[in-house]
Amino acid sequence: KLHRNWLAITHNLPVSQWYYEATSEWTLDYPPFFAWFEYALSHVAKYFDQEMLVIQNLNYSSPATVFFQRLSVIFTDILFVYAVHECCRCVNGKQAGKDILEKPMFVLAVLLLWNFGLLIIDHIHFQYNGFLFGLMLLSVARIFQKRHLEGAFLFAVLLHFKHIYIYVAPAYGVYLLRSYCFTANMADGSLKWSSFSFLRITLLGLIICLVSALSLGPFAVLGQLPQVISRLFPFKRGLCHAYWAPNFWALYNAVDKTLAFAGLKYKFLDPEKIPKASMTGGLVQEFQHTVLPSVTPLATLICTFISILPSVFCLWFKPQGPRGFLRCLILCSLSSFMFGWHVHEKAILLAILPLSLLSVESPKYAGIYLILTTTGHFSLFPLLFTPPEIPVKILLMLLFTVYCFSSLRALFRKAGPLLNWLETIYLIHLVPLEIFCEIVFPLTAWKLKFPFIPLLLTSVYCALGIIYAWLKLYISLFSQSLSVKTQY
Repeated sequence: KLHRNWLAITHNLPVSQWYYEATSEWTLDYPPFFAWFEYALSHVAKYFDQEMLVIQNLNYSSPATVFFQRLSVIFTDILFVYAVHECCRCVNGKQAGKDILEKPMFVLAVLLLWNFGLLIIDHIHFQYNGFLFGLMLLSVARIFQKRHLEGAFLFAVLLHFKHIYIYVAPAYGVYLLRSYCFTANMADGSLKWSSFSFLRITLLGLIICLVSALSLGPFAVLGQLPQVISRLFPFKRGLCHAYWAPNFWALYNAVDKTLAFAGLKYKFLDPEKIPKASMTGGLVQEFQHTVLPSVTPLATLICTFISILPSVFCLWFKPQGPRGFLRCLILCSLSSFMFGWHVHEKAILLAILPLSLLSVESPKYAGIYLILTTTGHFSLFPLLFTPPEIPVKILLMLLFTVYCFSSLRALFRKAGPLLNWLETIYLIHLVPLEIFCEIVFPLTAWKLKFPFIPLLLTSVYCALGIIYAWLKLYISLFSQSLSVKTQY
């Protein structure tokens, strides 16, 4: 529905109306490069079914429309495949086994190309995340290959395709300034200020300005930048999505609901003053917490800034080369997922996919990857809720998870267990949670009175695992910064 509507908007309306059209709830809320991408697709779509390009056909879904959209996703995934190839070239293969199936490059290729989350979001739930993640991974690969200007250009283009990648912009900004604009260091690893290259920072600035001008320039000329920005950052949508992303605010909301329930039961709260709308009732809107202080966009911005600050500091003072940049990128994306405003559950892939690169190089990161990917992918289950989709999602995730555990265990067989007993028990309990949510709960009387219970349990339980993985990543970062000399 969303992308069909965007095809219709960009095909039929002049550019000046793209970010004003509101016939449908699926308004255009991506940056201009993505709008132009939809515009280009629309000129191919007309050869499949003209009716999909009619704005008023809000729920139009013909077989030809579905076929075209799925075909377009597969075609654009070519960029993702190429990016994976480039990333595999950057992998350290010291621990490679004799069998090709146990080589880090092969394992990494499977972890990325067969990623369960990306598969269900793009090819079942249907979106265009594959080529966007392809741009991100290709940008990371260029940074590893010390082709810094190409990496900066690709990331700038990516930001103007989808602004959610602003989560990782601090990692790019700090690394390029520290490791590209400064061309030399003192003997003790500190900055040599006389080595600062004004030419290099000018080139970076030109890249950012030219890409931004190409993207936003037409709307600036039309005087529509405020409207575009209001579409890109709709703060009135509320703290959480209809389904709580498994982050810190999910736990915060759950505590507030628990306190409210206890307060009503023991008559500490006035029922007349409790908001009638449920925060998990499927609506995307602003709401007030009942017991705990309500959270504002500014509060989430401050929390996010504080949470990414240590990783950015480590990147500046202990860069540790491209891998230090990659660790910072992962922590920036995960910290933004943890504390951001109106975070979507699929944003967890911004941390899972780049963490794949580190997982095949170190048993420490392999263990963190197994926790984060298993928990993060399980949290995507509510996106596929129809009866025919349930066995499909379970089978696909089971296959991918088994491969993750077996392949990484084979890579690091000399390192011992990748998970401790507590982590193993936590992951095993995802099985009874799924059985309860999909089989037991629908048979109970609670389904009518408390329909949000499965979503709440899934979100809260997965939030615990993701927060744990986030903390382990930070502990690993600090220990490495203290024990490893700066690498350049």
